[in-house]
Amino acid sequence: MASATRLPQHLSERVRTSFLTAAPKTSSPARLPSLTDPANWPSSQVTLPGRKRPSTSWPPMGRFGRVDILVNNAGTFAAKPFTDYSVEELDTYLGYLRGTYVLSQAAVRQMRKQGDGGAIVNIGTILASNGVHGVPSSAPIAAKGGITALTKNLSVELAADNIRINAVAPGIVPTPLYGDLSDEQLESLNGMQPLGRYGTPQDIADAVLYLAGANWVTGVVLPVDGGVAAGGDGTYHGTKEATASAAV
Repeated sequence: MASATRLPQHLSERVRTSFLTAAPKTSSPARLPSLTDPANWPSSQVTLPGRKRPSTSWPPMGRFGRVDILVNNAGTFAAKPFTDYSVEELDTYLGYLRGTYVLSQAAVRQMRKQGDGGAIVNIGTILASNGVHGVPSSAPIAAKGGITALTKNLSVELAADNIRINAVAPGIVPTPLYGDLSDEQLESLNGMQPLGRYGTPQDIADAVLYLAGANWVTGVVLPVDGGVAAGGDGTYHGTKEATASAAV
């Protein structure tokens, strides 16, 4: 991963199960559970120009011997008007495009040496293709849009190597990036989604696990957004029951 945080236990178990199910025959099942131990998640700074690029000696190779799946999951976010962003802030956001690019290069080099393909899943956002008036965010979305374009381009370039490149485009998923939200704000977010609720980290993890194991899927940017990309207008509609009762 380009970045990682501690996984909830139930999600760690799902990741463990996914690796055990999808692992190549050459992998050792006995060592796969260690992938869910945060102590085994390497940390390095590759988002700034001039930093050393990962190579076959980077920590994942030393621990596991091969690279089969890379999930580029990194980002930071702050909404503000276009003319209020500084160039320094733009450089910060472009850091996670750079990190995605550099880590993907290292993973692809290793996957090619292994000779049996692999999968890369990038984390984008629906805001890269669906602007929202109330969420001005040109600087971070410039970086996420670059990740979306990279996903499409690499999926064609690397298809002959059987290396699949896909992306998940999350909608509204309240996390610490959103800050503290009141119950009223959370209810408002629920009402903005055609499916009637905002997303959870589990929703995103489910999509990542699907794309990591979908052997005939590449070049897909999968919206995981409660239906917003399909035509939700981002306004509060309330619940179906509330609408029905009001009609009566």
